[in-house]
Amino acid sequence: MKRIVSLLLIILTLLTLSSCHGAREKKVFEIPESFDEDKQYEISIWAKNDTNVTQVNIYKDAIADFEALYPNIKVNLRLYTDYGKIYNDVITNISTDTTPNVCITYPDHIATYLTGKDTVVPLDELFHNEKYGLGGSELKFESPSFDELIPQFIGECEFNGHYYAVPYMRSTEACYVNKTYVEKLGYTLPETLTWDFVWEVSEAATAKNSDGTFKINGQKVMIPFIYKSTDNMMIQMLKQRNADYSTPLGEIKIFNDTTDEILTEIAGHIDSGAFDTFKHAGYPANFLNAGQCIFAVDSTAGATWMGSDAPLVDIDEDKLVDFETEVMTVPQYDPENPVMISQGPSMCVFNKSDSDEVLASWLFCQFMLTNEVQIAYSQTEGYCPVTLKAQQSAEYTDYLSRAGEDNDMYYDIKLKATRLLLDNTDNTFVTPVFNGSASLRNAAGQLIENVNKTVRRKETFDDKYLDELEAEMISLYRLDQITTSQGKVTLGALPTGSVILLSCIVICWIGIVAYVIREKIKAKSVK
Repeated sequence: MKRIVSLLLIILTLLTLSSCHGAREKKVFEIPESFDEDKQYEISIWAKNDTNVTQVNIYKDAIADFEALYPNIKVNLRLYTDYGKIYNDVITNISTDTTPNVCITYPDHIATYLTGKDTVVPLDELFHNEKYGLGGSELKFESPSFDELIPQFIGECEFNGHYYAVPYMRSTEACYVNKTYVEKLGYTLPETLTWDFVWEVSEAATAKNSDGTFKINGQKVMIPFIYKSTDNMMIQMLKQRNADYSTPLGEIKIFNDTTDEILTEIAGHIDSGAFDTFKHAGYPANFLNAGQCIFAVDSTAGATWMGSDAPLVDIDEDKLVDFETEVMTVPQYDPENPVMISQGPSMCVFNKSDSDEVLASWLFCQFMLTNEVQIAYSQTEGYCPVTLKAQQSAEYTDYLSRAGEDNDMYYDIKLKATRLLLDNTDNTFVTPVFNGSASLRNAAGQLIENVNKTVRRKETFDDKYLDELEAEMISLYRLDQITTSQGKVTLGALPTGSVILLSCIVICWIGIVAYVIREKIKAKSVK
């Protein structure tokens, strides 16, 4: 028994040491007095790209231009096809301190990165540092000042009382409309789309001929209304109706009567064939361009895929249908007070043991905010720059004025989508960011996706089903494990390493207690 106890104590010691390996406590970042340009740095940036070669080249050109200004900083670019993969890799690497230096990601994800101690650098002091802050005197390039960041965009990067990111690009959602088919059905597009109008036209488009083809297009396929991002759909519908979603502290409010009403309304239009989602049907642009969809909701950043003449059309040419495309705001409940979500990637800087390395990373982040990078990237899709400096520049103004000159750089649908966001910036909103907000966002979209499956399978849809759906989402996304404490949000689950360590401690104590009891019993028997 002595050997067993000794062995358990040795194992406990080893586990304690191993739990600390790779998770050494980093010091709080402090801005160096000066940047050491005689020292060599190598930093990494992780970003998403949908195999858009033009965007890839913009990243590469930006890195080359930055390295020309700072020859002592080497920047390594790692591209992903999905933000979720970036998120998973960062979470995996936090425990071993092998995170990238700069990550282009979403604020919801950054909030979860903050669960590690001193993982993401708060940028408040860096923003306003006289030498190396935004518009700083020691920069080798022209950086925007803090006041030149669009307030609605930088506002999304502030949570837990600090700025933990800086916006990179912004977009919103747009409804790409086959105006030709709307008018063929006998309707006239209103100035602002409403949910009632979209549902009514979509239902009318489900009418069929005697041979089973649809009257509106003469084809066997017609999905009048397709929504790409169902999480945005649910979040915006709740916001438009002034219904609860969540609080900044992480209180989950989405499960309410309004949510049930929205899901019930959507279920009816799924059942009639008037509505479907991207996850079930496929990419909205493909159906829109083939004359098999009338209302396609997607990001303004997806505008280059939309329309008969889209430069990035993704279907065979013989399937294309010629129609007039209109770019409109997403459907509204109150057209007099439009509400639309602001979305897009932001940049965060990860803390490292070398403060000079962190400063080098911050310098690169700022370089990505220069007019050259901002304008070039925004021209690839329906994004808009995040700085007033870029938006008000002569180059960008000229770009916006040349809509329709060609179907590439000046593709009219892309420029209309960009103007949609520029004209509605004051009507955009962002959701509260906290540790767990990404899970809540996923749950919001999954509510609609599950209803879609249930209705199509002809399963029962009633109040009991909605109650069960709520319980399923809470369990699936662990929404009941999100707790608040003095404004700070933490997930209830402990890290795996901590669970193993605590379990071993318990086992050791059980062994020790068992040994003591055994020795006492042995001593009594001897007496």
